[in-house]
Amino acid sequence: MARPPRKRDSRQLVILTGLSGSGKGSVLNTFEDLGFYCVDNLPVALIPVFSDLLYDEGRGEIERAALLVDAREGEHIEQLPGYYRTLAGRHPSTLVFVEASDEALLRRFSETRRPHPLGRGLSVPEGIREERRRMAPIRRLADLVIDTTKFNVHELRQFIIDRFQNPGRRPLLVSVVSFGFRYGIPSDADLVFDVRFLPNPHFIPRLRPFSGKDRRVARYIRSFPQTEQFLHRIEGLLRYLIPHYINEGKSYLTVALGCTGGRHRSVTLAEVIARDLSRTGYATKVVHRDMEKSAS
Repeated sequence: MARPPRKRDSRQLVILTGLSGSGKGSVLNTFEDLGFYCVDNLPVALIPVFSDLLYDEGRGEIERAALLVDAREGEHIEQLPGYYRTLAGRHPSTLVFVEASDEALLRRFSETRRPHPLGRGLSVPEGIREERRRMAPIRRLADLVIDTTKFNVHELRQFIIDRFQNPGRRPLLVSVVSFGFRYGIPSDADLVFDVRFLPNPHFIPRLRPFSGKDRRVARYIRSFPQTEQFLHRIEGLLRYLIPHYINEGKSYLTVALGCTGGRHRSVTLAEVIARDLSRTGYATKVVHRDMEKSAS
């Protein structure tokens, strides 16, 4: 008699770690909101014990868990790579590493006026450098690296929800920004595309008052073959580049499209590109930086 197919194990264990001040607490709170059983500051040596309890066939009360371990463990944190390699070889698990740029971490410590957890006479910049050095082997082992430098708290929460509530979602948030060159290029842009080669609706009196989100403006801009050719090439380029950014550990990508005033051409194209990326499975947001500025 054929044995019935074994039910797929839905249990999931996330080991959450990273740099102090990077937002690990906010990430853990989001996991809790998603229904994960969460433990903050679990001693590294207890990870195997917890995983055995989670995956014990006879128990099953907890299906998904997230364990936060970090620099508060002191030198014991350096044992995490060994524990995780053993764990990952036995059970489905994910190591998530949260980080941010030195400038962002310094600003956050300054705002909270808290000392760096490594302390012991180190200044905050020295503590950040030392922690980054200690955590480097763990970062290299991580399945997902989240750089929170450009995230606000709401975007970070949505990123975690998209990634862990929807397994098919890609682990990257793409921000598509329209802007006007007359107001300057966005300082945080990773990729910048100049769309001033396209015919400008500003010079069409009946279209000038409206933005690129208006159907009439969008229809005019997309009526030219060079517009569709550009979109086809840019969408193909982004689909090629983004997986490589993910492989390099990038979690937030800003794609900026600029026209003269940031009101018509760049707005229409930003909307189209964001929709295409969303259909492809990436979490996206659209920002029209200069759309509401003077239409004159």
